[in-house]
Amino acid sequence: MKNSTKDFLYFYFKTFKDIVRNSSIFTTLVLSVILYSFFYPTAYKAEHAESLPIVIVDEEQSLITSKIIGEVSKSPNVKIKAVTGNFAEAEMMVKTQQADGILLLPENLSNSVRRGEVGGVGLYLSAAYFLRTKQIGLGLATSIENAIAEQMQKFGNISHFTPALSVHQIPLFNTISGYGSYIFPAIAPLIIHQTIVLGLSMLIAGYRLQNWRPSKTEFFAIFSAILTIGCLGCFYLFGFTFWFYDYPHGGNFFGMLIGVPIFISCVIGLTMLIASYFDMPERAGHVIVFTSIPLFLLSGTAWPHSAMPEWMQWLGNILPSTQGIQMFIQLNQMGVPLNIVIPKLIYLATVAAILLAWGYFRLTYAHKKS
Repeated sequence: MKNSTKDFLYFYFKTFKDIVRNSSIFTTLVLSVILYSFFYPTAYKAEHAESLPIVIVDEEQSLITSKIIGEVSKSPNVKIKAVTGNFAEAEMMVKTQQADGILLLPENLSNSVRRGEVGGVGLYLSAAYFLRTKQIGLGLATSIENAIAEQMQKFGNISHFTPALSVHQIPLFNTISGYGSYIFPAIAPLIIHQTIVLGLSMLIAGYRLQNWRPSKTEFFAIFSAILTIGCLGCFYLFGFTFWFYDYPHGGNFFGMLIGVPIFISCVIGLTMLIASYFDMPERAGHVIVFTSIPLFLLSGTAWPHSAMPEWMQWLGNILPSTQGIQMFIQLNQMGVPLNIVIPKLIYLATVAAILLAWGYFRLTYAHKKS
């Protein structure tokens, strides 16, 4: 028993030494997580687009249209590029990408407001960039609503028209509706996933060049060392980075502590199996190049699974990265109870056991026969 423990600790710390000795592996497994923790959030630090160019077509040129234009100019979401009475001119500016939207104030707008008629203001948005479209819509809706509500007070005594109740958007989890707050919590588990796949694959492939056949003790010592690195990387991203950039976090802290080692174990098992087929460390880079973007797309973050073909939904759901991304968003951002993510935990733990057993067989018995 003492010898087994001694051997385990020897191989455990030897793994760390081998990682530090190889600058490529050390950079991938350790330094890259720190680098990405600042690189990705900094790119989205602004969170949402501002001062987006629009054109206003003022056909009526009345008091109410002047008031609307004044209110729109105060919005930080949009910037008035031009005010014209010619809709064709405004349309051309959008087509030539000089503006992202058109606000049409028709010549009968004042009468429509007085009579309480439906319609009047027209909003035409370019669909080239959906995030820009959203911000323009939000900025203009509030400005127009305020301007018309103020004007309606003047006609309250002669009209029975009552403006519709305002719709207030209250985000439940991404409280500032920021792009960084949406994208980075989904990217973070994938960063850990890919750094382990790349770093551990290079380590094992390097061992295999020396006709390496691990004992059971050495196999699980390497597993434990990478598990330590992966868990610390997750805790760093989910803890410090989310806090530092003020992303939603800590929704279910206890659940996150349970989910992290299970997810990391699954990724390690997948990596050990993949690495058993590599003939050189450089093969790991080939896998990373063509898998990173598909793994993110299949996670259902960039595009919902319900809008994908069924075979893509099935493919996405069997991937550990998809289960991990969805699970940690639920735990960290949404704060769901642990019982909701238990199916994901069971799936990841089951896949981890299968992949670790398969990887162990490949690295020991299968290698001996070959």
